[in-house]
Amino acid sequence: MSARILGVTLLILLCGLVIMAQPRRAPAAAQSSRTLTVVTEPKAIVWLDEIRRGVTDSSGRLLLAKVSAGAHTLRVRANGFKEATTPISAAARGETNVRLVRTSDAAELAFQQAESARESARDADGRQKAVDLYRQALKARMAFPAAHVGLARVFLDLNDTDGALTEVEEARRYRPNYPEASAVEGRIYRATGQTDEAIGAFNRAIRESRGFQPEAHVGLGRVYEDRGQYELAAREFQIAINQLADTEPIIYQLLGAAAEKSGNTKDAIAAYENYLRLAPNGSLAPAVQSILEQLKSQQPE
Repeated sequence: MSARILGVTLLILLCGLVIMAQPRRAPAAAQSSRTLTVVTEPKAIVWLDEIRRGVTDSSGRLLLAKVSAGAHTLRVRANGFKEATTPISAAARGETNVRLVRTSDAAELAFQQAESARESARDADGRQKAVDLYRQALKARMAFPAAHVGLARVFLDLNDTDGALTEVEEARRYRPNYPEASAVEGRIYRATGQTDEAIGAFNRAIRESRGFQPEAHVGLGRVYEDRGQYELAAREFQIAINQLADTEPIIYQLLGAAAEKSGNTKDAIAAYENYLRLAPNGSLAPAVQSILEQLKSQQPE
């Protein structure tokens, strides 16, 4: 063997040894998520990429688990403060501080009160109070897309679908590309039995949000469920669960029911168990526990 060939052979062997000595990287899936802690005012609502992720505790902290890789947008709102939006870099880890500034903006304050009233409403009187507050906010600032969508949600709860659609159209007049408005529109069409229109609106919401719109995926799942297409329904519910990172237990119940009706007992059991894991004292817990025990008793030994 010539000296030149021997030298090349030794170089290849050395390179191989160097490669073998390199530490193994974690699988891509293990690197695909991270944890962030938002630090801001107490009882502040936090959205990540326009998806509500929870409310800060009495110390103003909220842990966001399973935050996907890449850049994100954080939005924070607390009563009495101006809403703040801040970018989250792909490298961000640990704590993210969001400083809120008090506001005297009449539209903003009325809108915050309206949102609180809508979320706490349990009857028609409570929902009417929310309607009045949204209208107060819109009187102070007509170009307020979020207030129009909030008002549309209340009208839908009051079974005023015409009024709800009008508010969705108004929201889109000021913000043409508005995934949340499209998702609410889909819910309105589903409530009126216009399933094709509902599917179109939900799919538009997903396109407008570039695929990340769990409310629309849940809406699609409900439409497919109405049609008896349980496998398609289960698929949409699973997408919503993945996007929400276990923050909405009720979707596991929907997934379990869809899987059960499609004959997929194994997936139904897993979904019901996840519901009970996240909401052991939830309003549906007794019924889910009963269904779960029945399904398990039917499983072969």
